[in-house]
Parts: sequence; structure tokens; C-alpha cells
Amino acid sequence: MGIHSALFAATYDRFMAKTEKLLLAELRRKLLADASGDVLEIGGGTGANITAYGPQVRSITITEPDASMLRRLKRHAEAADRPVTVLQAPAEDLPFEDHTFDTVVSTLVLCGVSDQQRAVNQIRRVLRPEGRLLFLEHVRSDEPEVARLQDRMNWLNRLLVRCDCNRPTLTSIREAGFTVDHVDRFTMPKSPSFVRPGITGSAVCHAGVPSAG
Repeated sequence: MGIHSALFAATYDRFMAKTEKLLLAELRRKLLADASGDVLEIGGGTGANITAYGPQVRSITITEPDASMLRRLKRHAEAADRPVTVLQAPAEDLPFEDHTFDTVVSTLVLCGVSDQQRAVNQIRRVLRPEGRLLFLEHVRSDEPEVARLQDRMNWLNRLLVRCDCNRPTLTSIREAGFTVDHVDRFTMPKSPSFVRPGITGSAVCHAGVPSAG
């Protein structure tokens, strides 16, 4: 566990507080209203989503690869009003059988995984037929000028907040075999211009589409 990792985990909630208050908390609430059945949340961080899950959710399993984040996540999970299973695991190598979950949730995660396409393929694998991926991510802009700025500044974004600001996440979701059935675009408040473009939405894992490893 590196010093940067521990410092990032310790300051993350404070760092994100204004953005959460202005927009993200409401986006999370609306997104997770559609979660149901057995739910897997990847990259759970400090546990910001835990209180937003509704009564239609039967079980909650959350993975988090970072040990420093994991400690904070476990504390939030223990304080929840329902059982929450927490495991240390990367999104690129999910320790679950095929077709285990009805819903997979990813919020501000697919920008930071080491291999985005592998992570989305793993999500596809563990979802049951007709299962749903719910996502909230900051992404590469559709505007060429902004996208070029994101490419230029990505090194700084990765250094400071450990993620890429210029990933074509929606394309990766579609290339994994999902049908994207809803997308809303938003602008991240209290952020530099190169990390403002964001998307939230859902995608369906239809039966009969081969899963990828």
C-alpha cells in the first residue's frame, strides 16, 4: 500500500464533497433507483452508493481493489441497514461465477481500471441474461477541441486522481455486447474543463450474446 494510495483514500470524501452536493448525489440516487435483485457494485470506493439502494435490491456485493479504500468501505458497509458483502478484487478479475448478478453498478470506476475493455467484459460475464449495467462515468468528450485538451491533460489527471479523463467508455460497453438503452450526459461541477464531460445510463446484457473473459 503506497503513501499516495493511503492519502487519496483519506481525502477522497472531502475532495468530492462539493461535487457530490451539487450533482453527484442526485445522479447516484436516480441511477440506483433502477437497481434490483442481486447487485454487484464494482470499485465501491468509500461506499458512497450504499444508502441509495432501494427495497427492490435483494443482496449487495461490493468489490474494491485498493486496500486503503477498502477499510473505509467496510466501515460504511457495517453501518448499513442491510447486509453488504465487501470483497477486495479488481474489476478486471471478478471472483464470481458466470451469470451471478441481476445488476452491476459502476460509478466513477471505468475511468480508473487498468484495462477498461477487460473490466466491461467481466461485468458482462457475471451478469445474468437480461441483466443490467448501471453506469455513471466521466468520459472522453464528443467535442474535438475538448477531447484534444483531455488527451493533453490526461497525464495530470492520472497523477492527481488516479484515472483517465479521456476514455471512450460508451464504446467499450457496446463492444462488450451490451445494448445501451438509456444515456444522459452531464457536466461535472467544480472540476477542470477536461474532466467535466460525463454520462449516466443503463445497458442490457441480452440472452444469447456470447460473454467475454
